[in-house]
This record gives sequence, C-alpha cells and structure tokens, in this order.
Amino acid sequence: MKKARILLGDDHPLFLEGSRALLEQRYEIVGVLYDGRALVDAALQLKPDLILLDISMPLLSGIEAASRIKASLPEVKLVFLTMHSEPAYLQAAFEAGASGYVLKSAARQELLGAVQKVLEGEPGVSSGLSETWTHLHNPDKIAKSLRLSPREREVLQLIAEGRSSKEIAGILNVSVKTVSYHRENIKRKLGVKTIAGLTRNALAAGLL
Repeated sequence: MKKARILLGDDHPLFLEGSRALLEQRYEIVGVLYDGRALVDAALQLKPDLILLDISMPLLSGIEAASRIKASLPEVKLVFLTMHSEPAYLQAAFEAGASGYVLKSAARQELLGAVQKVLEGEPGVSSGLSETWTHLHNPDKIAKSLRLSPREREVLQLIAEGRSSKEIAGILNVSVKTVSYHRENIKRKLGVKTIAGLTRNALAAGLL
C-alpha cells in the first residue's frame, strides 16, 4: 500500500524532529518547514496528503497558513500540533479547515492516532480537548480573527513579532502607508488603541 505523504511545519526544531521520527515509520515525510510562509509555498508545490503544523509560527501564523492552503488545496488534511489548549485556538483552527488538533503535551500515540483518524476521514482531537470540542459546533462562537481580512491577520502576526512598519512593508511588498492603514483598521475592528493592547487582545482571542 502506498504511504500517505505528510508535510511538517513547526518553528521548534526539537518538536519537528520528534514528529518526523515518529511519523516516518508509517508515512512518507515530504518536507520540513520552519515558518508559515515557507509552509504554504511547499504545500502548493508538493501537494501532500496531510500537513502537520503548529499555530505559532514566524512570518505567517499556522491559522492563516492553513486558510491559504485549504483555499488552493481543499482536499489536503490539516492537523495542528500545538501547545495551545484554549477553545479560541481550537475554534479558529477548525474554522481554517483543520481536521485534527493535538496538544504537544499529549502522548506520542495520541498524535499517531489523530493522524490516522484524519487520513481515514474522521476528526482527530486530543483526549484532553474532547469536552471542549463537543461545545464548539456553534457558529456564534467563531473566533474574532474571522472579522479581520487575510491581509489584516498577516499584518497582525508581524506586528506581534515586533516588526516595524518598514519591515512589514518589505515582507509584504507594500508601502509603509498601506501597513499603517491596515494597522489602524485592525485596532478599530478589535477595539484597542495601542499596539500593546492589540497584541494582548489578539492573544486572548486566539488570533496568534
């Protein structure tokens, strides 16, 4: 039987190598990436069967990377492997197209089980999150991040990384004025007045 092809994305080398060592016994690992932008590019090029990714990644969050990948590759399966157990993150992940969500604190067998379930067409969620998962099928509980446009979420991610408007403009290939426009829109939509408040609000809402 042909092995499922899996792409890995995480900015923590130890977790990446651990996941790779665990999964390559059963599956073909087609790539290992350390930031969200590189993960999206690799996914579009390699077209794997499943992508295992973290939420917190540089340049582009896992949530935004997942949304972009699913828009171009709707058949690909997405499993988040993350330390974030808050309901807002779980909600945002599944709204972005995830089929699985595993905590990094879970046993290795739980990750293997979740990946296998997802490949078989079933949701795979850490046992510690099962109660939260059953209460999240409510459209009124969609994370605040969905109020922001994809570009605004991208700018928010880079702001939270402490990058200046000039740096953000260079990364996104836009003008500094455009970055300022997005920054003000984000603050207005999330109801905050300062950059510090913006970052705190984003973390609390599960955007980052």
